[in-house]
Amino acid sequence: MTRHVFLSAIIAVILLSGATLAADPAPVGVAKVTRRDVPTYLEGLGTVIAYNTVLIRSQVDGQLMRLAVKEGQDVHAGDLLFEIDPRLYQAAYDQAVAKKAQDQAQLANAKLDLVRYTNLADRNYVAHQQLDATQAQVNQLQAAVAADQANIDGAKTTLSYTQIRSPIDGRVGIRNVDVGNIVHASDANGLITITQLQPIHLLFSLPEGQLQSILQASGKQPLGVVAVSRDGSQRLDDGSLDLVDNQVDQTTGMIKLRATLPNRKLTLWPGQFVNARLALSTLNGVLTVPADAVQQGPKSRYVYVVKDDATAEMRPVETGAVNGGEAVISNGLKEGETVIVSGHYRVQPGAKVEIRSPKAPAP
Repeated sequence: MTRHVFLSAIIAVILLSGATLAADPAPVGVAKVTRRDVPTYLEGLGTVIAYNTVLIRSQVDGQLMRLAVKEGQDVHAGDLLFEIDPRLYQAAYDQAVAKKAQDQAQLANAKLDLVRYTNLADRNYVAHQQLDATQAQVNQLQAAVAADQANIDGAKTTLSYTQIRSPIDGRVGIRNVDVGNIVHASDANGLITITQLQPIHLLFSLPEGQLQSILQASGKQPLGVVAVSRDGSQRLDDGSLDLVDNQVDQTTGMIKLRATLPNRKLTLWPGQFVNARLALSTLNGVLTVPADAVQQGPKSRYVYVVKDDATAEMRPVETGAVNGGEAVISNGLKEGETVIVSGHYRVQPGAKVEIRSPKAPAP
């Protein structure tokens, strides 16, 4: 008898506790239904590529004497990168300069002879054959001096190759050769790679079925492109579409597109995989709610609307585009209504709810 009384007491306590819990309002997070302009995106997987990439090679043979920059350093066009032993090429330049001076001296003497023979030939003191030979010698020496100048220019250019300078603004990579090694113009690996990171390119692909809409939209105005992290949690950079490839990939049915982004904060890196969002058009003045508010039911999508008496109402809705954590509502809600965005698992239609921390719509 005592045992039955004890069990009955336990059951009564459980039922009373359940009734108390059922009567407690469910804590929820809410947001307002707002009207705004929403861009529609086409999203694809993209690869970041450098705006310019230069593999620095030596144009002359010699010993690598000095590395003038550090790996990972930012450089500007014209900055000194490497210095190769210049002594052999300096000697060739000096030799070319000396040869020109020698020929110039001979040319000056030949010109004086030409003046003398010209005066004597006018008075028939020398044969015209001698005058013609002197004129030919002057012409020959003038050509030799011109050839000497060309040799000087060539030697000077070759000498300048011993100082390897950056052709672009960019960032220096890992060097392939250490100081002290002999480098050759025929080396395939090069000395170092420089990549231009600001601005930077984003190469991505979209299905060929979207090609016509992309071409039509880009013909009206420049299309914006947003680079987003792979998990969609971080907006990395904003740029614009600058190229649609001239053919569709027959094996994948995709069309390649390229965007240029300023990358001022260096959030993008060559070889990085990101999500690319192409802003194709804008829906003006549409109703929006956070995407977390929309639930999938057995027959249709629905949201929980918080009524004035703090009770939850299940409301079927029709949705449009979902972009950046924001869902467009085409039917079922009114501007200013309050919808539940978190705590759905404890909400029942007609039950009381307790509003905790309101959640603002996604930007």
